[in-house]
Amino acid sequence: MTTVLLTLGRLPKALDLARGFAKAGCRVLVAEPYGWTLAGASRHVAQEFKVPPPSAGKAAYLAALAEIVRREGVDLVVPVSEETMHVAHLAGMLPEGVQLFTMPPKQVIALHDKAGFVRAALAMGLAVPQSAPLGSAEAAALAAGGPVVVKPLFSCSGNGVHILRAGEPLPAPDPAAPAVVQRFVTGREHSTCTIAREGRVIATSVYRGAVMSGSVAVAFERVEVPAIDAWVARFVAEIGWSGFISFDFIVDAGGVPHAIECNPRATSGVHFWEDVDIARAVLDPASTGAVRVRRHKVLQQFYACLTETQAAMLRGKGFLASLKSLVTTRDVSWDARDPWPFLSMIGTSWPIIWQSITKGARFGEVATADVGWYED
Repeated sequence: MTTVLLTLGRLPKALDLARGFAKAGCRVLVAEPYGWTLAGASRHVAQEFKVPPPSAGKAAYLAALAEIVRREGVDLVVPVSEETMHVAHLAGMLPEGVQLFTMPPKQVIALHDKAGFVRAALAMGLAVPQSAPLGSAEAAALAAGGPVVVKPLFSCSGNGVHILRAGEPLPAPDPAAPAVVQRFVTGREHSTCTIAREGRVIATSVYRGAVMSGSVAVAFERVEVPAIDAWVARFVAEIGWSGFISFDFIVDAGGVPHAIECNPRATSGVHFWEDVDIARAVLDPASTGAVRVRRHKVLQQFYACLTETQAAMLRGKGFLASLKSLVTTRDVSWDARDPWPFLSMIGTSWPIIWQSITKGARFGEVATADVGWYED
């Protein structure tokens, strides 16, 4: 039996992966700084291990993961979300024969870098917004000529992102937190998630936000945009990517997709695939089988959407539409054959809820604060 280690358990996409690997006949383990999590509550997870968060020390985090791999006889390590940038550094620390489903750290960090990704895409002739380092003359010219977006080189969940009107002064550059200035592209935002092997796209899921919490979608609608599929396929082929890789796009009025950033990891797009097909695609390097899409075109994270519905009621705007969406949309985590993760979600999510309340921060921001990669 293949033993699979997932390196995060708190997010719904980890639950999908756990269920899929178990259905494919694997023994599923979860490593997680919180200890007890959404995925760990599933009957499909054999055991969950508490590890120190990478924010408390990268070396200790990697050592804890490597020890679990050795002690439990892990065959495959699958990073789930923002911790991917850390987990990539396990390369070279694992016993012979253990597979790591992501690229080497140098390539992963290069695409997590907002400016590095733009340079890579431009070199391929792919559409991305004109960009320049904050503090440069080029950035000042961009800001003078039209609206711009200012974002840290390393960030997640929209943290630190600011949209400025034309002529609005740029913030002062901070050498300790370098940022990039991008031309603002007008259009509809779309996101993707792709499973790839050695430059070959196995499946790409394209979706857009249906309900937003800040800049993070908590309900999603699957759509078909062939131009995005083609953009992704070319990028993946050019860099020979293996693993999960995801992008955010703005599709302009002419139907041209502009990639505004890359996430070299899985995103919520995994929810639109049949979970066992994801597992089979990851387990078999030569997989050519189709990754089936679920019949639900719109999915939600129920408790996050409940919070947004309550907020709409307090604002006195959009409450009825939000309530209708809440009661008619399928939750990403609910499964009658594995109900406990959904039913225990308040408990397993309590560390995130408590931090959100005490710090006055968005749920998505605190959910990844201890596992994100924020510096080179």
